Amino acid sequence: MKKLEEYVRSIPDFPEPGIIFRDITTILQDPDGLHLAIQSMQDKLKDTEFDVVVGTESRGFIFGVPIAYNLHKAFVPVRKKGKLPCETVSMEYDLEYGSAVIEMHKDSIKPGQKVVLVDDLVATGGTIEAAIKLVEELGGEVVKVVFLMELAGLKGRERLKGYEVESVLCYDGK
Repeated sequence: MKKLEEYVRSIPDFPEPGIIFRDITTILQDPDGLHLAIQSMQDKLKDTEFDVVVGTESRGFIFGVPIAYNLHKAFVPVRKKGKLPCETVSMEYDLEYGSAVIEMHKDSIKPGQKVVLVDDLVATGGTIEAAIKLVEELGGEVVKVVFLMELAGLKGRERLKGYEVESVLCYDGK
C-alpha cells in the first residue's frame, strides 16, 4: 500500500508563483487513499476522551463525519454564515484578503462536552481558531484538533498554542 503522502498531488505555482498547492482530491478519489486518510486521522484520537467531533465547512465534514461514525460520536458542523436554519452563534475572522464569518447552532454543544475539531488543512489557523472560540462560547472544552495536512510555513500551529494539535502530513512551505 502506498503512503498517504503519495496520494497528494502537488501543483506548482498555484494559485500564484512560488506556491505549491497540495491537492487532496487525489486522496478522496482513491478508495485506499481515502481509507488511509480517515484511519490516520482517527488514529490521532486513540487515547483521547471526547464526546463530539466538530468539522468545519466543507472538508472538515468529509473527514469528521466518518471519524464520528466510526467512533460512535456526535458530529457538529461549523458552516459559513447564513447556512444553518436555527439560532446560531457566529464568529468573524480574518482571511488573507478580507474576512469571513462562521456559525454553529446554539444548541450544538452542551456545557462541559469534550470536543475534537477536525479539518483537512491548517494554514494560518484562522478558521479553526474561530471554530474553537465558538465551541468555548457554548461551554465546550476543546481537547484536540486534528488536521490531515499542515503547511508549517504559514505558522497556523502557533496561532493555536494552548491546544493539542496534530496533523497527519506536514509540509514545510506555504
